[in-house]
Amino acid sequence: MPDESRIRVLTLNCWGLKYVAKNLEERIETIAHELAHSDYDIIALQEIWVFAHYERVQKRIAARLPHSKFFYSGALGAGLAIFSRYPFISSSIYPYSLNGTPLDVAAGDWFVGKAAANVVIMHPILGQVQVFNTHLFAKGGEDGPEYNRAHRLVNAWEFSKLARQAAEVGRYVLALGDFNSIPTTLPMTIIFQHAALKDSWAVTHPNVQASHVVSAQQAVQQLGITADSPLNSWSAGKLYARGTWGKRLDYILYRQPNRPGQTSPSLKAVDTKVVLTETVPGRSFSISDHFGLEATFEIITDLSNEETDPSLVPPFQQPSELSGSTINATIHALTACFRFSRERSRRELIIFGLCLLILVGVVVGTAWLPHSWINPIFILFTVFVAWLATTMLYEGYIFGNWECNALMNVIEELEIHRKGQEILNGRPGD
Repeated sequence: MPDESRIRVLTLNCWGLKYVAKNLEERIETIAHELAHSDYDIIALQEIWVFAHYERVQKRIAARLPHSKFFYSGALGAGLAIFSRYPFISSSIYPYSLNGTPLDVAAGDWFVGKAAANVVIMHPILGQVQVFNTHLFAKGGEDGPEYNRAHRLVNAWEFSKLARQAAEVGRYVLALGDFNSIPTTLPMTIIFQHAALKDSWAVTHPNVQASHVVSAQQAVQQLGITADSPLNSWSAGKLYARGTWGKRLDYILYRQPNRPGQTSPSLKAVDTKVVLTETVPGRSFSISDHFGLEATFEIITDLSNEETDPSLVPPFQQPSELSGSTINATIHALTACFRFSRERSRRELIIFGLCLLILVGVVVGTAWLPHSWINPIFILFTVFVAWLATTMLYEGYIFGNWECNALMNVIEELEIHRKGQEILNGRPGD
């Protein structure tokens, strides 16, 4: 019989985009085999874009994890799936309002529709647990300019609201996924502060000094590096990864429910480690371009010693709030992106106008073509200009307004949130 006083969970980015990801069939087969021989209670996969791959994994692990959900979003799917030993009582998906631009075809985030997927499971001891699986917008790292990270900040704010709401209705929260952010960045600060989520790696690996790490293996074991590691065959040759130990982008976060007046069991992270670091058997390439991350939680039902154990959180948590500096930094980045978006849209609409003028000139000019063999060239040129005009109209007007409206929504939400906290704290705003 399974030990119901413990929960083991895994998160893994599978790098599974068909026709783009290399050696995909072999890697998915290895992932399915490894998961089939594991003893996890909950598994969250990202970038499992192909439904047939999801079905392959599902069939291999159904004996232990009979409950599963593949989530749909965007044009190509969210790439998110959750597998569970515990039954589902509900599921939903929240596509993020901003996921890059339609013109950024190489990144592809806009087409896949990055999202926060979740299921509510019924645990025999904890009751309702809301399990999130997410993959935040990838492009735009920790460096400037500010507008580069705005879409990920919008993702982080929207995700933190969902996780906070789940706890406020009395559910435990487990949040797994590829957050595309290292722990010290602004998106993670928003999530930690507003959703009051605890980082299982930080809880189980306190006081680790990065300066004491002297090898890539140590970085994986002590710092929780899951991406861009020199030990991963897919990142070992990348220029931006050279000279670094990699990044910790994958997380397993958790929190207790808000149940005022009730004494409830408490979740405690007791072990976390990076897994699936090996190569595909018989081959020289890694299972994915990310390593997996697993965590083991202990369910504490005897809370008599809770006050002496700082790792335990009371069943009722006082709401955690964004600091003033976090709100200011976020609004500054979103405002910079808003201005950049307006200027980009203006340029694109100018290009649209020029295309219209060129099309008029081409139509008029066809009456004086000196040779018939020029006709095909004019037709191809006209098709190209017409395509460019349509694209610039869509990008400059439709998407431009879409992006600006989404940014303005979050900016105003943050400003209202700040004023609301001032009122609640007895310091009414202007």
